[in-house]
Amino acid sequence: MAKKIIGSLKLQVKAGQANPSPPIGPALGQRGINIMAFCKEFNAKTQEMEPGSPVPTIITYYADKSFTFEMKTPPASFLLKKAAGIKPVGKRNRPKGSVKPGHEVAGSVSVAQIRQIAEAKMKDLSANDIEAAMQIILGSAKSIGIEVKG
Repeated sequence: MAKKIIGSLKLQVKAGQANPSPPIGPALGQRGINIMAFCKEFNAKTQEMEPGSPVPTIITYYADKSFTFEMKTPPASFLLKKAAGIKPVGKRNRPKGSVKPGHEVAGSVSVAQIRQIAEAKMKDLSANDIEAAMQIILGSAKSIGIEVKG
């Protein structure tokens, strides 16, 4: 017999840095999910990834207090900013794109880098081929003020 699904939860957790502090702890605790079990399992699965890269995660929890989770690839904006070499700034120490996309350029990437990002994100995108995936990534680049050269 299959387990009864109670619900699902979407979180963006930094690779290798899951801990019971907010926002993870309260989000899992109020749903009756074992916080430490999630943190240990998530950190073990993200050891191979770059530490600190954001990982969108969908957690499905069941009536018997067990859970499963699915990890997606890091957001396109994160990968684009990393490829463009945009350094972290501000209070939260996150890389920022252009304040005025379309008017100011925050950085630049090559078409080869766009292709590489599109190939990495292909399983999470709603594209049938690599060319369509590249168009999606190009749109993301344009919206954060990153110009594409080549």
